[in-house]
Amino acid sequence: MPTTTSPSRARTRSGSAPRRPARRGRPRGRRRRLVALLVAAALGGFAYAVATGLGPLGEAVREITLPLRHEDIIRQQAADKDIDSSLIAAVIYEESRFRDQTSRVGARGLMQITPATADLIARESGGTAFTQADLATPQVNIAYGSYYLRYLLDRYGGDTEVAVAAYNAGPTRVDEWVGDAGGVDDFEGPEHIPYPETRAYAANVLEREREYRKNYADELGL
Repeated sequence: MPTTTSPSRARTRSGSAPRRPARRGRPRGRRRRLVALLVAAALGGFAYAVATGLGPLGEAVREITLPLRHEDIIRQQAADKDIDSSLIAAVIYEESRFRDQTSRVGARGLMQITPATADLIARESGGTAFTQADLATPQVNIAYGSYYLRYLLDRYGGDTEVAVAAYNAGPTRVDEWVGDAGGVDDFEGPEHIPYPETRAYAANVLEREREYRKNYADELGL
């Protein structure tokens, strides 16, 4: 009776080394780890650029998230009206994101000035040649918006939060809120501004003011 030999033993006896099954998955696993490391590095670089504002990537991100236009006009008006240029930039950002536009209630331009307010400013500032169409001009719009902002700051003893709230809701309403609070010194926006929109507006402007001061100090002459 012939003897049977197992296939593995037969290959060994014939002199050829048995082949081990190929291990699969290692190269793919290495590639996955390499891709993960590259993605992590890219995301880390992106986050660093956002945090520091350094390099072309940081500049591009800053331009999208915190744009700045007409900084020469802003500096000029800030000096002329004795207002922090970062505050003017923050109001423009919150009002229009630096885009010329007209709201549904007729407020126009970068600082969203209503026709009635523009006419008042023109009379008070001596702008006898002013027309409503001039509000589409950045120079005029920022000049008038800064004039009005200076007026509100003076009206409320230099309190930026109250002045900004009045820029949004109007001084008549804010006068009532200040009276209910017991005066400007006791006025706290989150507590004494009953309009959610105005509360958010004032908080956002104050936050943007800090961000413009931090990120655009040179451009704004700070």
